[in-house]
Amino acid sequence: MNPSPPDEVLGLTVHSLPKPGEAARAVASGRLKLLAILLACSLPVLVAYFVFHVMRPQGQAGLGELITPVRAVPEVQASTLDGASLALPSLKAQWLLVKVDGGACLQDCQKQLTVLRQFRLMLGKDMDRLDWLWLINDQAPVDPTLAASLKKDSATVLRVDAAHLARWLPAPAGKVQQDFIYVVDPMGNTMMRFPSQLDSVAASKAKRDMAHLLRASLAWDPPGRQAGVAGQ
Repeated sequence: MNPSPPDEVLGLTVHSLPKPGEAARAVASGRLKLLAILLACSLPVLVAYFVFHVMRPQGQAGLGELITPVRAVPEVQASTLDGASLALPSLKAQWLLVKVDGGACLQDCQKQLTVLRQFRLMLGKDMDRLDWLWLINDQAPVDPTLAASLKKDSATVLRVDAAHLARWLPAPAGKVQQDFIYVVDPMGNTMMRFPSQLDSVAASKAKRDMAHLLRASLAWDPPGRQAGVAGQ
């Protein structure tokens, strides 16, 4: 009869338990990170509200209309007049002044493009923080003379599907996109619109609104594409 084997010693691995308070600190840290992300996403709107409801001196009526909620740039492809493809989100990193119209761009459209160009120039030293765009919402051909003039004036001209533009650049009820100049922040969010028909008084008010917005965003708006090109 074989003797009974000696009792085997069971090998147990004991993992260290979390120290009291560590789990609570981890949860708090996660919440803070989520709050920081939400704050970063909403910062342009918060800045705009601050500018328009706190910074503006009493008695100075603004012209810009805030768009809430902001509309994020769609993840779609646009095309240049040469037919090249360009991702619309690649326009980020600059403030944008945007006009929407058909490719035929008759007299009134051309006048509004001129106003948009002049409005950007009115911003003086801040104008390099903005690009100005004509987004074409149809397949109509563009006058070669107009296209050459816009290229010379550093305008960006792209064709974009009309349905995508309607969601990104909304017009209020009873209006159309051609009635407005849209302001898009460097993160690609449409946040404001001005009337596209700007006389000298309206242009002065629009300039003041835009200057306040650019000044208030200096803390979080890093140098964009223009600064990068200038530094090369």
